[in-house]
Amino acid sequence: MHMADALISPAVAGTMYVCSAAAAGYSIKKVRMDTDTKKIPVMGIMGAFVFAAQMINFTIPGTGSSGHLCGGMLLSALLGPCAGFLTMIGVLLIQCLLFADGGLLALGCNVWNMAFYGCFIGALLIWRPMMKHSMTKKRIIISSILGCVLTLQLGAFSVSLETLASGITELPFLAFVATMQPIHLAIGLVEGCITAAVLVFVYEARPELLYAGEQANTRQNVFSFKKTLAILAITAAAIGGILSLFASSHPDGLEWSIEQLTGATELSASGGIYRMADTIQQATSILPDYAFSNSDSVFGTTFSGIFGGIVVIVLCVLVCRLFKFFSRKKSS
Repeated sequence: MHMADALISPAVAGTMYVCSAAAAGYSIKKVRMDTDTKKIPVMGIMGAFVFAAQMINFTIPGTGSSGHLCGGMLLSALLGPCAGFLTMIGVLLIQCLLFADGGLLALGCNVWNMAFYGCFIGALLIWRPMMKHSMTKKRIIISSILGCVLTLQLGAFSVSLETLASGITELPFLAFVATMQPIHLAIGLVEGCITAAVLVFVYEARPELLYAGEQANTRQNVFSFKKTLAILAITAAAIGGILSLFASSHPDGLEWSIEQLTGATELSASGGIYRMADTIQQATSILPDYAFSNSDSVFGTTFSGIFGGIVVIVLCVLVCRLFKFFSRKKSS
């Protein structure tokens, strides 16, 4: 659901940058008050996991479309809404700058659509209430599916609203909504199942890692903290380095929706600010479209999956150190 710059006007782009920055500022303030230093490696590993998972587009049968994990619900269920949101920003920033995935002008929109809803709406309205009194595998599965479906529907609808408010495309709003919502409903159901599988594993292996998981702490841990993270890290490397080679070639839900209405998966926009954003992305994207430049080698995809995951981990750890996350001492 990464929006391209051609869908939005500079005014809408600026507004969404402000909204996303405000949510990021609030998250930074809250995370700096957290004392759980174990969240730092979890942010890095799970950020890398989400980055790798987003590389795998799965086919939506009978549509000619595909979808991929957003990851906001997954991250917030492990880290809480604020730390999860900041981790998602890191993932989306790396995708935008190093891999030219999603427009630079549209980054504020993508953060809001893909990170804000999953991390805040999903965590606070679905996950936390469901886990308030007891945490079970059944509750985890239900909340994962409900949360992913709801937040992906909100994100898809926001794409349509942002496109309408921009007024620079000829996409008819009602037809765009009617195309976007059903396909993202299907994508949300698949993402919900994937999210549930990961969270059930964590629940069985190390339940204390789950957000609002106090009730689950009475369960015996199957794996140590380090072993659980190692399993997730190895899985992320396998997904990004190997499984990404088998990703669907069909356009994703947003591209498919645009194609249904215009006959093309991409739109173009002209203007100085669009050229400037494109120039910056061309300069920073060392692996555009997750591949080596001017090469069809599959090793470009493998390298992108592993390299991108490492960069996400390093970025998360550096930001935690820079902003002194989780360093606040508990009062006596």
